[in-house]
Amino acid sequence: MNNSTSTGVYANGNDNKKFKGDRPPCSPSRVLHLRKIPNDVTEAEVISLGLPFGKVTNLLILKGKSQAFLEMASEEAAVTMVNYYTPVTPHLRSQPVYIQYSNHRELKTDNLPNQARAQAALQAISAAQPGSLALSGAPTNEGTVLPGQSPVLRIIIENLFYPVTLEVLHQIFSKFGTVLKIITFTKNNQFQALLQYADPVNAHYARMALDGQNIYNACCTLRIDFSKLTSLNVKYNNDKSRDFTRLDLPTGDGQPSLEPPMAAAFGAPGIISSPYAGAAGFGPAIGFPQAAGLSVSAVPGALGPLAITSSAVTGRMTIPGAGGIPGNSVLLVTNLNPDLITPHGLFILFGVYGDVHRVKIMFNKKENALVQMADANQAQLAMNHLSGQRLYGKVLRATLSKHQAVQLPREGQEDQGLTKDFSNSPLHRFKKPGSKNFQNIFPPSATLHLSNIPPSVTVDDLKNLFTDAGCSVKAFKFFQKDRKMALIQLGSVEEAIQALIELHNHDLGENHHLRVSFSKSTI
Repeated sequence: MNNSTSTGVYANGNDNKKFKGDRPPCSPSRVLHLRKIPNDVTEAEVISLGLPFGKVTNLLILKGKSQAFLEMASEEAAVTMVNYYTPVTPHLRSQPVYIQYSNHRELKTDNLPNQARAQAALQAISAAQPGSLALSGAPTNEGTVLPGQSPVLRIIIENLFYPVTLEVLHQIFSKFGTVLKIITFTKNNQFQALLQYADPVNAHYARMALDGQNIYNACCTLRIDFSKLTSLNVKYNNDKSRDFTRLDLPTGDGQPSLEPPMAAAFGAPGIISSPYAGAAGFGPAIGFPQAAGLSVSAVPGALGPLAITSSAVTGRMTIPGAGGIPGNSVLLVTNLNPDLITPHGLFILFGVYGDVHRVKIMFNKKENALVQMADANQAQLAMNHLSGQRLYGKVLRATLSKHQAVQLPREGQEDQGLTKDFSNSPLHRFKKPGSKNFQNIFPPSATLHLSNIPPSVTVDDLKNLFTDAGCSVKAFKFFQKDRKMALIQLGSVEEAIQALIELHNHDLGENHHLRVSFSKSTI
């Protein structure tokens, strides 16, 4: 079977025969092949592996062979999923599961026996997609977003055997959308948190996928409900509370940051002690870097135990770049295209997710670079959104670096212009505290949001600009209410990433420079 001819998959488990450990990886496909799945696994559990990354469109479980095929709605979603799970093996029922691209381009399961359960599970999950609004008071299907539903979740963590930090929560919940604010507190001897998303739909999905899940094996169980509050007011950025849209807030020395009326609503919050206090014997000594927010990149949205298996806790931390420092703002970016990448290109791309201060492309190994962000939250955001994306024909990887800062070259040291300091650049998107740009942070997508367009520039001018940059323009539309803004849909996410690098800040004349961002909308 080669890639060009095989379009469907039947239940013969053919993908397995070639599996001798060193088989060359298949080219990306929206169909993924899963091996070593437990025999008693349910369809919903297998689907849950794919949900954080996009819509799952089909599923075939080969029970006798401990294998499954999962079809994602798009190749991009499949690529993101494989890149996510490559350094961090996912687990179902505490067993490691191995994921790779299938030779098949799509799943054809219509004529197969025993597919009714898979189809029912897929339908149940797609019914839970937002869209059909339920009337409050009527018995509602779990899956409907109610009008007026809050974007704020209240999270209680039971069986708290390991410390769970604000960073851990941020990483888990970021898989379902942009997290704007988090407040943590202790009430009735329980560790609780309030978490605000940009959109109630994100809160809805996160609750569906995560309620009842364990963060670590057999402990730290999430109990999630919608909060009565519709917005959080965070006064301090520290280890108890964080407003990711306001990097200018004081630390306040870790005092609880609930407003008095809010505190009244929750009873007096206690101050959480340091993450290691009370976790007898689980101090940093056993190599528990996750708690400090290092590698809960091990946490995709909706896994059985959400994440870090006990083997990981006791030191099986062989994640690439796991030498990185928790809370570090410097990223190591690898697998770049050395012929096409520039410090300015990395500055523009990573600048979508935070303010880039310095970039260094490695003198001896130009496919690697260091990118220093303004702070650790921005570094985490950029890493979550960009690692696994294709750029100039290669899949970019981003991890936390061991370096705390990017050093500028000394006087007279040969550098070929590979190290650049952007700390005073006028192009930073997040300089202004509370800038609305914080609420418009979206994953890379094939549709770009354009703004700052002068009145004289036409549809054709903009289409030609993108076509001349090597893009195929699929659709274009100006905003009805504001002709200074438009959406443009390109041929692929990779094209859009490259167009953003090339055309953000492009001079359109009349003293207007084009602003380019990823859009959450399609045309």
